[in-house]
Amino acid sequence: MSKRVLFIEHDHASEAGPISLRFAEHGFEITRFLIVDEANYLTPNVSVEWPDLLSFDALVILGAPWGAWEDERIGNWLKPEMEKVLAAHNAGVPILGICFGGQLMARVLGGSVARAPQAELGWYQIESDDHSLIEEGPWFQYHWDRWKLPAKAKEIARTEIASQAFTYGRTLGLQFHPEIDSRVLDLWLAMEGGCVEVESEGVVVQELRAQTKVIEPDSNRRGLELVDRFLSKIACAEIERV
Repeated sequence: MSKRVLFIEHDHASEAGPISLRFAEHGFEITRFLIVDEANYLTPNVSVEWPDLLSFDALVILGAPWGAWEDERIGNWLKPEMEKVLAAHNAGVPILGICFGGQLMARVLGGSVARAPQAELGWYQIESDDHSLIEEGPWFQYHWDRWKLPAKAKEIARTEIASQAFTYGRTLGLQFHPEIDSRVLDLWLAMEGGCVEVESEGVVVQELRAQTKVIEPDSNRRGLELVDRFLSKIACAEIERV
């Protein structure tokens, strides 16, 4: 029987890039679940019919242009998602949370999420306590928020601005984006206001695209190896319930 992984895509531009291919290479059947489609991007507080998360062998919770703390703005799907991923975590389903997904898991597991003192946009080196799980990068950052870790979580990596990775049982939360490649970056920048909000933080979009093309081969390798490590180290770890 084949293994099944669910990629939770909160918006139409948050695709999994090369890391979905790695799950497929490990024999996973991939299911993509889109929450807010392009037509509802400006009115994202949609209601959705959720699949049974407990029927999957792993979950990958991707990024989003909204905050994991914005209950009033996206609560129609955010609150049910929190309940469902908590149940999955407690049942021992391995969960990889990326950016918004990592923040969501931090909140679900007992931490909190709020605006960071400044955005992190572009390629950053990080400080890692465990290079066998998280390399130091450079990794791609695209966020304005940060998490406060749950008491039982183990922080693995950080920058001066934000915590970058944590483990909690079979959950691995990441602040950075191992799934980024030039195509995914173009999807993000093409979203309404994408280039404007990036340039408002002092980032030159043309330079960011050029830099991404140069770094992409090594970044893809790191992303693929991170999937390998998630599956070999985190997915079979001891279950730690909340």
